[in-house]
Amino acid sequence: MGQTIIEKIISHNIGASSVKPGDIVTVNVDRVMLDDIMIPFIVDKFEEMGFQKVWDPDKVVLIYDHLVPASQQDDVRHFQIGDMFAKKYGIKNVHRSDGICHQLMTEAGYVKPGHVVFGTDSHTTTYGCVGAFSTGIGYTEMAAILGTGTLWVKVPETIQVVIDGELPEGVMSKDIILRLIGDLGADGATYRALEFCGSAVESMSVSSRMTMANMAIEAGAKCALFTPDKKTAEYCEITLDEFQKGLTGDNDAGYLHTLRYQAEDFVPVMACPSQVDKIRNVSELEGTVIDQVFIGSCTNGRLEDLKAAAKVLEGKKVSPFVKLIVTPASRKVYEEAVKCGAIRTLVEAGAILTHPGCGLCCGRTGGILSDGERVVATNNRNFLGRMGTAKVEIYLASPATAAACAAAGRITSCQAG
Repeated sequence: MGQTIIEKIISHNIGASSVKPGDIVTVNVDRVMLDDIMIPFIVDKFEEMGFQKVWDPDKVVLIYDHLVPASQQDDVRHFQIGDMFAKKYGIKNVHRSDGICHQLMTEAGYVKPGHVVFGTDSHTTTYGCVGAFSTGIGYTEMAAILGTGTLWVKVPETIQVVIDGELPEGVMSKDIILRLIGDLGADGATYRALEFCGSAVESMSVSSRMTMANMAIEAGAKCALFTPDKKTAEYCEITLDEFQKGLTGDNDAGYLHTLRYQAEDFVPVMACPSQVDKIRNVSELEGTVIDQVFIGSCTNGRLEDLKAAAKVLEGKKVSPFVKLIVTPASRKVYEEAVKCGAIRTLVEAGAILTHPGCGLCCGRTGGILSDGERVVATNNRNFLGRMGTAKVEIYLASPATAAACAAAGRITSCQAG
């Protein structure tokens, strides 16, 4: 029997001819990501376990993104502990407010196709966009990896998702992954790999794939995987080797099941409060008055996303009494968006630009909301209290849809008119 992508990555990593779902194996870790929220807890556990050194400092990346700029006094303690740990153990890959961790891990070249990567954030699944096995873990597991360079995993079953055809104008990969989460349910892919393929997937940019891999966790997925191709190689600035070229699901691989979609059937959708799998067509929600729009996060803060929003807002103004907050995913994205004119278009339309980081998505800084307010956002979660009080209504949408809503002052489709 053939193998799925996740089975190929794991078997290659451990030097086995093959593995099968349910096998428990110990993998060798290629890279880890520590975020600023978790660093104090990681350090405590690392010291409690009695480790005297980090297994390979060059494979460790520490990123300050959730807590910058600091919004609470205790945030500074996280920075101090992180800096102390990095200095003590020779960790040189430290990013202080350069952008969101999941953007930086691929953008800065830390993750390559075929890698096994763990991070102390649930959206670590993002790196599957370049064909890496990446998933989120807790601080105790991370401390163990820092001391040993290994971690046990159970080989997951794989759900194959085939998407063929060409997406309609105004439909983005965010609409696809939201629709898929709605079809699977918030627990429909729990501890399973999502493997994406088909002509529509092949035509997607790496940025679009990142959006889908990022939100795979919202269906419970252990990881999400795309076959590395020419676009992947260009993005990662590498030449794919034979192993990386072969990271595609075999025709006779054992899939749990296969979901098939035709790209032309997708329409703009939203996840409605307060469940990420409560998916409705935007057309069903037309006219719902909003107070704020947020375009950013590790899900949709890339150049492609800012350009899509700018295209919708070209020559328009944000509706009176609506706040449009735009947060680029990294400094590099910010600079590129300035050079291409997207930032100018967004600012002229009335957008508020904030520093790259997690900010509003995790309810920290940059526009949290209060009782009774309604926001259309491009991030990945709309749980109660996520972006302010528990009485805030959060609708998740694509950047194009979000921009259209900002101009209208109500929920509307970017395809309208």
